[in-house]
Amino acid sequence: MQTEKEKMLAGVLYDALDPQLSEERLQARLLLKQLNDSQEDYPIERGRILKELIPNSGEGLWLQPPFYCDYGYNIIVGEKVFFNFNCVVLDVMPVTIGSRTLFGPNVQIYTATHPLNYKERASGLEFAKPITIGEDVWVGGSVVICPGVTIGDRSVIGAGSVVTKDIPAGVFAAGNPCKVIRELEQ
Repeated sequence: MQTEKEKMLAGVLYDALDPQLSEERLQARLLLKQLNDSQEDYPIERGRILKELIPNSGEGLWLQPPFYCDYGYNIIVGEKVFFNFNCVVLDVMPVTIGSRTLFGPNVQIYTATHPLNYKERASGLEFAKPITIGEDVWVGGSVVICPGVTIGDRSVIGAGSVVTKDIPAGVFAAGNPCKVIRELEQ
């Protein structure tokens, strides 16, 4: 029989109140508190916290506090990735981010979701879909990236957009729902 964590990582309905998952979220919250309270002029301490919180990260990851996530271990980050103030990553499933990708303030990345059927939703179970964001992407401020979305390399997502569907590589996309506005020069 699968554990609730195994179900979560498989993208099927699971109980988020499972004791193991609750404990893992608590450990992430404690590390987030340390990170969010840390001073910028202590890069070694901040780097230690980041490596423990997000062990699958490349060199040069910068999270401008405050930053929030569910687990941290489901965030896979390339090199020289930057998150501006007040970003949230609900990393119930993997969030894969390519190198040199930039996030404006208040960006929200949600892998977690709930059943559309009210009877299933009333059970309290939830599920998730992974998110992939390519290399050299710029995500403007206050963008919401919904479960299951892929954003291609070199694309730019305009501020305030709600990304509900995949965005190809090398485009400027914006709006609610987010759609391709034009191709970018390569």
